[in-house]
Amino acid sequence: MAWEHFAHGSDIGVRGIGATLGEAFEQAALALTGVITEPAGVAARTAVEIRCEAPDDELLFADWLNALIYEMSTRNMLFGRFAVAIEDHRLAATAWGETVDRERHRPAVEVKGATYTALSVARRGDGAWIAQCVVDV
Repeated sequence: MAWEHFAHGSDIGVRGIGATLGEAFEQAALALTGVITEPAGVAARTAVEIRCEAPDDELLFADWLNALIYEMSTRNMLFGRFAVAIEDHRLAATAWGETVDRERHRPAVEVKGATYTALSVARRGDGAWIAQCVVDV
């Protein structure tokens, strides 16, 4: 499992790679946090349940990231740990995190939303799943 960023104009791409679709979504969520701060520096103090449903995996992925962005914004939180289960284009997840501490987390940017730009959820030839899109910062 891994996460990474990819360049895209003035915005940034987030990509998650995992052995399962759920793991790829978890890793992409870490990449989302990584746009803002170092995910390893976010304590898993508070659990937040998130549910999404969409007609396909790509729209589910965008909805998942937008749900995380909404929770971060409305709760003034960052998340550094995730557990995602996906079945029939329905996602049930828990995100663990803590309230933003500006001195400790040193947030770099605010993520405004996940876009459909470079949106892709697919299985590679080696069986690993990749979930990615560009987020608006």
